[in-house]
Amino acid sequence: MTVDPQTVSEPLWFKSSYSGGNATECLETAVVQANVLIRDSKRAEGPYIAVSAVAWSRFLSASVK
Repeated sequence: MTVDPQTVSEPLWFKSSYSGGNATECLETAVVQANVLIRDSKRAEGPYIAVSAVAWSRFLSASVK
């Protein structure tokens, strides 16, 4: 998955394409500068974690195998 970093002050969050219709287990991500932000979609106001874009790319590559 290739996503360009956002230049707006508020991150644009999007849900995983694997989320489907299940509203109980959903992650949202946002790409900002050289990081990917990850949060629980049910707690949009809650905390998020930030990982490097490189680490996120490696995670996605490893999870596809």
